Amino acid sequence: MKPALTFAPELLLRAQGTGLGMRLAFFDVDGVLTDGRLYIGEHGETVKAFSALDGHGLKLLVRAGIEPVVITGRDSAAVRRRIADLGLAHALYGVGDKLAAAEGVLAQLGADWADAAAIGDDWPDLPLLRRAGLACAPANAHAEVRAAAHHVTAARGGHGAAREFCDLLLIAGGHYARLLGAGTGTLDAR
Repeated sequence: MKPALTFAPELLLRAQGTGLGMRLAFFDVDGVLTDGRLYIGEHGETVKAFSALDGHGLKLLVRAGIEPVVITGRDSAAVRRRIADLGLAHALYGVGDKLAAAEGVLAQLGADWADAAAIGDDWPDLPLLRRAGLACAPANAHAEVRAAAHHVTAARGGHGAAREFCDLLLIAGGHYARLLGAGTGTLDAR
């Protein structure tokens, strides 16, 4: 099966990092994995909507050996549930200093910024985007974040932006065609 998806050659080169692709990818939640809106019920519970496309992309990264790392400034049961459902190994919640948190993860995994990609949508994400080997922003990200990004997705946050980011990393790392050809079944079974 020949892939239909393509990216500009210079973007793919950047997304390859220092070797055969990025080793890890940092994800913000609100505005990236969600559309950024917060639904707060009368009892204070937070409800968020996540894209199944994005979730499948995160699982494909894991299958390709690229470690997804979620770093979010907020903490909620909804986000913890989504991360658990996806089976992601690395997630940091309620983080005030995303740069310090990311550097801790890099040290833990024995990686450096050149082999890390990041996607974010607002000012708290800028320190990561400015250091990452590949920086991406959703189409509806803040203007300063879009200006700092190497790639702005066609999709909006919560509506496939994270999947586009994942697909870019998979193509650049040489994993996309293999995963596409391996089958179109669900990755929900663990």
